[in-house]
Amino acid sequence: MTTVSTVDEAYAHCAAVTKEQARNFYYGIRLLPPDKRAALCAVYALARIIDDIGDDTAASAETKLQGLAGVRKALGDLSAATDPVYVAVADAARRYPIPLGAFEELLDGVEMDVTGREYVRFDELVEYCRCVAGSVGRLCLGVFGSRPEPNAPVYADELGIALQQTNILRDIREDLLSGRVYLPKEDLDRFGVELSVGPDGKLADPEGGLTALIHDSAARARDWYSRGLRLVPSLDGRSAACCTAMSGIYRTLLDRIDEQPARVFDRRLSLSGREKAVVAFRALTGIGR
Repeated sequence: MTTVSTVDEAYAHCAAVTKEQARNFYYGIRLLPPDKRAALCAVYALARIIDDIGDDTAASAETKLQGLAGVRKALGDLSAATDPVYVAVADAARRYPIPLGAFEELLDGVEMDVTGREYVRFDELVEYCRCVAGSVGRLCLGVFGSRPEPNAPVYADELGIALQQTNILRDIREDLLSGRVYLPKEDLDRFGVELSVGPDGKLADPEGGLTALIHDSAARARDWYSRGLRLVPSLDGRSAACCTAMSGIYRTLLDRIDEQPARVFDRRLSLSGREKAVVAFRALTGIGR
């Protein structure tokens, strides 16, 4: 385990992790002023640790659960932390009203992945999305701060759920190959879809049911974006730009998927660096709001 001697070193480590691994979020994070940017990088770096435990294909379920339990233990006594990520999170939580309990929810969500939870109804999927992404929305809100708005945590939660629904549509094939299915069974049954990958390596869609399901799911995700983006007016300018940039990248992905669902049948769709930069610029200048 890496140790640090100063808080500045801890934040520098988190910034490096975020720049390297936050392919979409970093374009929004860098729009924040330095102090908030550092705090949000700390939040991201800890979320990355949790996600990486759940995604470790070489580890057994038991090992993953032990790893997640270790994170829970570390969160319980941040004052004793020497790992740079925890040191930075502890300092950020002293500076900003970051709801550290949301990390517990993220851990709960990753545990659902490890234990192989199945989703029959959409409301069960929403519960999962709230744990793995709504929690992150509320953590971000703790750094952003907001004008008096009692529903701000609810909006942040809903925006995170919207982003996660986009992830699920983007990663249908990748998740299936990993033995995970997030599309609710009630949706699969409604559209007559039996998920499978054909000999050509593409998702099979012989009757067009999967295409129809993706269109329907994209429309539902847009509704969650509309609900979540009610958060933006309560944020200061730079925080609003960050939020709008991060959500804008995912909304653009959703639009691409909805326009042509077959784009996700054989690959993990993503935007180019230039396209992400354009979305971030529009957010900073207010064009994308």
